[in-house]
Amino acid sequence: MRLVVISGHSGSGKTSALNILEDVGFTCIDNLPASLLENLISQLNSNNNHEDLNIAVGIDARNLVGDLNKIPEILKIIGRDGVDVSVIFLYAHRSDLLRRYSETRRRHPLSTDTIGLKEAIELEKNILSPISDIADRSVDTSRLTLHQLRDLIKNTIVPNTPQHMSILFESFGFKNGVPTDSDFVFDVRCLPNPYWKQQLKNKTGNDQGVIEFLESQVEVASMLADIIGFLTRWIPKFQQNNRSYLTVSIGCTGGQHRSVYLANRLHEHFAADHPLIQVSHKELSS
Repeated sequence: MRLVVISGHSGSGKTSALNILEDVGFTCIDNLPASLLENLISQLNSNNNHEDLNIAVGIDARNLVGDLNKIPEILKIIGRDGVDVSVIFLYAHRSDLLRRYSETRRRHPLSTDTIGLKEAIELEKNILSPISDIADRSVDTSRLTLHQLRDLIKNTIVPNTPQHMSILFESFGFKNGVPTDSDFVFDVRCLPNPYWKQQLKNKTGNDQGVIEFLESQVEVASMLADIIGFLTRWIPKFQQNNRSYLTVSIGCTGGQHRSVYLANRLHEHFAADHPLIQVSHKELSS
């Protein structure tokens, strides 16, 4: 049996994530009290066909006070019973959560007559810390479209191949901050910037003109070779340590040209040996 726990900030996309998993065959349960999780799995284990079950459970801050503190121990017990357990935590920056609630006019589940939206967001962060601390993967959904979230969830969770580690190469722009879910961050702002070429300024690292410019630069080839060499040495160490996910972030100033190109090239290089591999561009629209 496989159990995926989906948790995270209200407004970060948990319901969408559960809907995506339901579409690919998971049995999904939203807002399950944490104290009932062990009983649920025990009951499902009694089913003769339980080995083929894929269960996704949404757990959020609406749980009874104190229940979430029990989550780490509950999941350990479930894992010892032979269940493949993983925890995905979705989050977004406070400014994005404030904007989403303003646009949808939804009420935050923890807000009251005396607790405003900003206070509710901070309170929720503290309440969910027992889950966020043990997450196998934390996903920043601040600038993800629904399409990007769908691809990320499907590619992360659906390929259930324990002997392989899921690797994500993502480009980003330092002007918007470093992704907090990164395992490795490579700063490529020292490389020649296509932005200063008038004909390339409004293009991206996906466009042929930018690709040709960057491939003509010796420094770019040297940087790419050094990053490949580093990751070739250390990715196996992460795999030997039974890591399920590895996120490698490549950053340039705006996240449009150099980082996009290098993330694509790294994805191409490692794809042959790592079947669960993705590439994502945080600053580019889908």
